[in-house]
Amino acid sequence: MIGRAAVFLAGTLALAGCLAPATPDSPYAPGVAPGGQAVDGLLVGHRLMDAGEYELAHKAYTRAAVSHGMTADVLAGLGSANLALGRLGTAERLLREAIEKPDATPETWNNLGVVLVEKGNYPEAEQMLRRAYALDNGESDAIRDNLRLALAKTENSDYGAEDEQDYKLVRRGSGDYLVRKIP
Repeated sequence: MIGRAAVFLAGTLALAGCLAPATPDSPYAPGVAPGGQAVDGLLVGHRLMDAGEYELAHKAYTRAAVSHGMTADVLAGLGSANLALGRLGTAERLLREAIEKPDATPETWNNLGVVLVEKGNYPEAEQMLRRAYALDNGESDAIRDNLRLALAKTENSDYGAEDEQDYKLVRRGSGDYLVRKIP
């Protein structure tokens, strides 16, 4: 009986050492802070998008949807993450839902326009980008450049397959995309 008590006491003391806070020079990540506040999922998603971690950003936006609901910001974040991951159909559906909300931003309209350009739907992309440009009061160079590209593609819709590969999607800023010509 005394042997079991000694083993239990030794085990308890060993585990108590694990509860000590990590030192600043420790290579291990800090543990969960009891009573600490979680960082907003939208903020985490935006930071991950800036870092190019699109799959992790998608997960952060999904977690944000639980706490915020499917707001325009959450839908736009999910749509932008899907756009960056190349999931154009899902991105289009989410961005269309986001622009239906009253607080949709010009960047959301721009990203929907970029999705439509990528899918080859130039006339509708032109309309979305015109709306984004108008909502932004013409202040964004990225939206203006995307609108120019959509206008050029609409006027010149009978281009060959070799011309299709001359453009790539470039991320600019937080959730803002630009279609650029490859040099």
